[in-house]
Amino acid sequence: MKVLFLCTANSCRSILSEAVFNHLAPVGMKAYSAGSQPKGEVHPLSLKTLDKAGIATEGLYSKSSDEHESLAPDFVITVCDKAAGEACPVFFGPAVKAHWGLADPSDYRGSPEEVEAAFEATLERIKTRVQAFLALPLKQMSSEQLKAELALIGTL
Repeated sequence: MKVLFLCTANSCRSILSEAVFNHLAPVGMKAYSAGSQPKGEVHPLSLKTLDKAGIATEGLYSKSSDEHESLAPDFVITVCDKAAGEACPVFFGPAVKAHWGLADPSDYRGSPEEVEAAFEATLERIKTRVQAFLALPLKQMSSEQLKAELALIGTL
């Protein structure tokens, strides 16, 4: 099973989601990430936050959604923040789609400690959502049930 996390810059939220999912997921499930307008580099605080949480960062890099054209994911989850007026990337295909909007921690303004705390809070929110996703009885759920559950998870 493949899950694709999409965002705008692919430097914070989608990268954190990919790493957390792959850290928590059982064998046979894998996450990927991409951006509609990738920055070309992973935000240093994304890597620092993951390292601090004991989550692997090897192989993480900022990439365009074009790189995953042949991926055929089972799930596509957007993590951009529509409330901030960001344009979420659109991914067509038969995948189950969901939106788990998150504020971009790299946009947070404050002391270095406060900005780090914003990254850590984002990571914790992602962990909560991924754990809820992984707890779903996926094989026993219809596409409509999955969409409804994923929408609920996006509010956690």
